Amino acid sequence: MEPLPFLTDNYPGIGGRIKVEPEDFVVEEIPLYEPSGQGQHIYVGLEKRGRSTYQAINAIARQLGVPYRSIGYAGIKDAQAVARQTISVDGVAPGRIQVLDLPGIKILWVDRHRNKLKMGHLAGNRFTVRVRDVDMGGQVVAEAVLDELRRRGVPNYFGEQRFGVRGNTHWLGRSLLRGDAEAFARQYLGRPQPQEHPKVRAARAAFDAGDYQAALAQWPSSLLEERRVLAAIVRHGGDPQPALRILDKKMRRLFLSAYQSHLFNQLLLERIRTLDLLEKGDVAYIHASGAAIVVADPAVEQPRANRFEISPSGPLFGPKALLAEGTPGQRERDLLEESGLSLAEFKLPGIRLKGARRPFRIPLADVQ
Repeated sequence: MEPLPFLTDNYPGIGGRIKVEPEDFVVEEIPLYEPSGQGQHIYVGLEKRGRSTYQAINAIARQLGVPYRSIGYAGIKDAQAVARQTISVDGVAPGRIQVLDLPGIKILWVDRHRNKLKMGHLAGNRFTVRVRDVDMGGQVVAEAVLDELRRRGVPNYFGEQRFGVRGNTHWLGRSLLRGDAEAFARQYLGRPQPQEHPKVRAARAAFDAGDYQAALAQWPSSLLEERRVLAAIVRHGGDPQPALRILDKKMRRLFLSAYQSHLFNQLLLERIRTLDLLEKGDVAYIHASGAAIVVADPAVEQPRANRFEISPSGPLFGPKALLAEGTPGQRERDLLEESGLSLAEFKLPGIRLKGARRPFRIPLADVQ
């Protein structure tokens, strides 16, 4: 994917390298609530190194002998990092989890709670980032950049992890929404990428060549969900339609969310230079409550934005999403038209999706 522009790209870079070692990027979830100590769901605090959230959950599910979907999580964390996050596991004795011994995963604590952990059930994330080999004068530039971000806010982009290591989860979501099984299969199982393992590239190349049997024979067992989808296509004589039916519900939700995220990023790109300034017709996000108001008079509401009480927002498209009015609303409707979908078509069988508003910026807090 193309790099997203910075709000502060008028400053010079500081040089250096990031994520040389997992310890150079530490992220820790700030929980929205603490486990109550009672309930059927086991909350697990874990620390992972050099593994994605999905890899960690798959490994834990296999070790415990439970379905992947019985494990809940609040957010996706970087693989090339030390990440501390909470997951929930349904119907497993705490003692079985405490003794898990998996490469790159450490169990920090175990407790009980009444509900499954779901995406977004966190107050935020705390980061510690090390940049190696910084240019002379880098600290002065970094402090100036941070000062501007404190004042204006941080662009609330969905980051690259939302779009997968192949950078195409949003196109998978678009294919699902349009019911285009052939396009989905090409994106999901074909198109080998240079960064992938040679065996994976060979299997994907075989799929692109139409030799599905050879692709299945070469497909690594570690890519379990892709293998399931490919096996279904082979069973049905090359018909890609079963790919849409057999795909795991959690993955379908992930791909749909990625397409929503992609469209939100496109709208934020148009506002990147003025993401702290309200326009007439904006849906302003109220940070304290998560509610929203339509801006009738920007001059009246701008002082609240300057105090970071409210911010311009963009839609996560869905059947009940509130769209802006005036010029901001026209941008949203133009993008929706370009997608070839209506609000009502942002849905998949078995997946409830209403739509929402997301602020174009977030406050930068507790910076050192």
